[in-house]
Amino acid sequence: MSDQPKILVIRFSSIGDIVLTTPVFRVLKEQMEPSPEIHFLTKKQFGGLLEANPHVDRIHTIEKATAEIDATLKELHFDYVVDLHKNVRSSMVKRSLKALDFTLNKRNWDKWLLVRFGKDNLQDAHIVKRYLDTVRLFGMEDDGKGLDYYVPEKEEVKASTYSSAPFVAIALGAAHIGKKMTASQVEDVCAALEEDIILIGGKDDMEQGALLAERFPNRVFNAAGKHSIHGSASLIKQASVVVAADTGMMHIAAAFGKKLVSVWGCTTPSLGMSAYRPHPDSIVVEPVELDKRPCSKLGNKCKYGEANRCITHVTGDQISAAVKKLL
Repeated sequence: MSDQPKILVIRFSSIGDIVLTTPVFRVLKEQMEPSPEIHFLTKKQFGGLLEANPHVDRIHTIEKATAEIDATLKELHFDYVVDLHKNVRSSMVKRSLKALDFTLNKRNWDKWLLVRFGKDNLQDAHIVKRYLDTVRLFGMEDDGKGLDYYVPEKEEVKASTYSSAPFVAIALGAAHIGKKMTASQVEDVCAALEEDIILIGGKDDMEQGALLAERFPNRVFNAAGKHSIHGSASLIKQASVVVAADTGMMHIAAAFGKKLVSVWGCTTPSLGMSAYRPHPDSIVVEPVELDKRPCSKLGNKCKYGEANRCITHVTGDQISAAVKKLL
């Protein structure tokens, strides 16, 4: 019988949140004696994110309910469960497996106080620090290496497909409208820069990307909707500078140590989800004189109204000036 401990780590969503968990897998794998067998449980649409991560031995996924995977997980006889999500689904898994569990302190009350009343008890308590605190009883310490992102070889995209010159990558998309850069902001940035630009995003961003590529031919190239998340990450890895809102692409850029211009709207870095240890020259761009921010935890609500969202108070000039400084 093997003495190797078996650990299940749970995080069901999202792209950015999962990328932010990667230091936990690494410190467990590299610092624990003997090195554990690490399993990861997530939703099916995110299952591929860590497929090339050498610190994860096996990935389990669900469509909706944990009952889909319950029998399989029980057969594996886990020694420990590390719950980095802390919701109803993860609680059901812990109850079913009856293993010793370690659970994230989400500090939702402190987030609510910050959003509702502007009272900041979080004091820059970054989510990565809280993830690492969850496994501190194992004797694990922050190794200072930041985030990880591994692109499977089969998913690599050559930037030369679009441009043979050094380029700026601009991530167009965002899960919530309060985080998403406006079309006019991105167009202003494209107009202000002389460098080649590769636009990345999902299928919802294809039309915007196509219009910008048509508006700035031979200098702005549209990769939005043409590649997987790994493919977009591959392009980010090759960029000179990355421009991204508070999204998963921002965290992927940080994982690669890229020079990053992060653009913020209804959310703020003070909520604990800022880019974690990106290139030290990276620049945060925020709207000024909007003292009600943050408007919401997720960026799905704005205290200033939908027609006057916080993100619209950032100018294309602010963003392009930050890019030029990094270039």
